[in-house]
Amino acid sequence: MQFAGINYIAVLASAVASFMFGGVWYKFLAKPWMAAAGLTEDVINASQKRGAATYLMALAFVAQLIMAIVLAGLIGHLGNDQVTLRNGIISALFVWAGFVITAIAVNHSFQMRLGTLTLIDGGHWLGVLLIQGALIGFVGV
Repeated sequence: MQFAGINYIAVLASAVASFMFGGVWYKFLAKPWMAAAGLTEDVINASQKRGAATYLMALAFVAQLIMAIVLAGLIGHLGNDQVTLRNGIISALFVWAGFVITAIAVNHSFQMRLGTLTLIDGGHWLGVLLIQGALIGFVGV
């Protein structure tokens, strides 16, 4: 299923896969992430009692769906015959290096957060984009 050169099945699959990756990533890095972000278990538990977890998970999924749509559009601009696994991965790396990690690094620096937070969050978004780029490129248009 495609519209305007974007394969929406690939987009949806890549959003789901990258969302699941995030769950695994932060499950294993929860304690160092909390320490680097300056959060405590009490703060996390209090936000969950207010229903924040549902909102945050929905926000994360919608954000990754939008990211996958935009990445598919960028990859598609290479040309229909250029939507490949290789070009999907390369495009994902360029987007991460040019927009994502630079923005995270600046924000975390001004927020006076530890470099560990930048590494954890930046690694997460690198994984998200690589998964999305690989799936979108592999499935093609």
